[in-house]
Amino acid sequence: MDTNFNLFIGEKLIKTPIAVACMAGITDGAYIRNVAEHIGLGIIGGYAIDDLTIQAARALSDQGREEFLPRNVVEDIKGQVALIEASGVVPVVNIRASESGSLAALAQELGNSIVYEIDAHCRQQPMIDARSGEFLLHHPEVLIAYVQALKISGVLVSVKIRAGVASDDVELSRLLWKAGADILHIDLMDYGYSYLKKIRDASPIFIIANNSINTFEKAKDMFAHGADMISLARKSDSETLSSLRAQIAQYTKEHGWYNAPKQLCRGGDIRSLAFCCMPVKPCPLLPTLEKYKISPQEFVSMKMEAVKGTPLEQGANTCFGSLAYCCKDSTPCMFRDASLRQAGLKKSTYMDLKREVSKKLLKKIFS
Repeated sequence: MDTNFNLFIGEKLIKTPIAVACMAGITDGAYIRNVAEHIGLGIIGGYAIDDLTIQAARALSDQGREEFLPRNVVEDIKGQVALIEASGVVPVVNIRASESGSLAALAQELGNSIVYEIDAHCRQQPMIDARSGEFLLHHPEVLIAYVQALKISGVLVSVKIRAGVASDDVELSRLLWKAGADILHIDLMDYGYSYLKKIRDASPIFIIANNSINTFEKAKDMFAHGADMISLARKSDSETLSSLRAQIAQYTKEHGWYNAPKQLCRGGDIRSLAFCCMPVKPCPLLPTLEKYKISPQEFVSMKMEAVKGTPLEQGANTCFGSLAYCCKDSTPCMFRDASLRQAGLKKSTYMDLKREVSKKLLKKIFS
């Protein structure tokens, strides 16, 4: 399958928007290699990297949990990463640390070829007592310091969280983005896509949605409400992953923008401003613009600037004289479709262009 999702984290090209999430003591390089053809990110670990977290991992192992307890953590991770890189998957290492210095030291040893995922997700008491896992969600200032320690080292940083543990996940996501985190990996538990949308609307951070997303319909719901990728753990078998990848690829071939949001008037997230018409009538657009302190005139200017020099400038016979204001491809519209035919644009190309408009609008809004 050679579908181009045009999906990047930093400068790393991701071949498909599916990741395998880490499971303690289970996901290593060999695990990722065995499903590599179906995924874009392989998250291994979690690895305890300093004295306190290693002690916690030993305690968990004594209690019957599988844990990674290599004699030399750095050398073991290097070996696992080599397996993943050889399989064409971008490696992510989930890390449990008790202090920011441990993270900085690890980054110095391993370099910037991998993505570092801070484990703020583990809810096992020994790991919480070691100032890792969910401890970080109750002490966001410590989590922010962990992120900053890694970013100073010049590496890509993911943060894995569990929804509903921090006092305010939306505010936390915004703080993590401002601190430099590149990825927010969210175990949504039972909160669903409406919860995800709130987080998407808070910042442009790259989002991986996790928890029981093992069918295309579930994946599509997450994509339509703000997820850039989905991740699977317990159901990350070849059959499930293969089915998901094939269906996502087919959808992308037909519709272009693989994680296009719903339209704003149908509950879409902030990215759906790319589909909004001119702000000339009462609709969800006006309060959304007010929320982000954007005047109607500014919105019109932002839209026209975003499509300048692209085929979306065209569309004189559309409702507002430009494809910039036209809706999603799944909404029937004879004026839009006639303009697309006149411009020689496939609907999938139109949607890809709308994706670029969305990126430009978000860059303006969150600059």
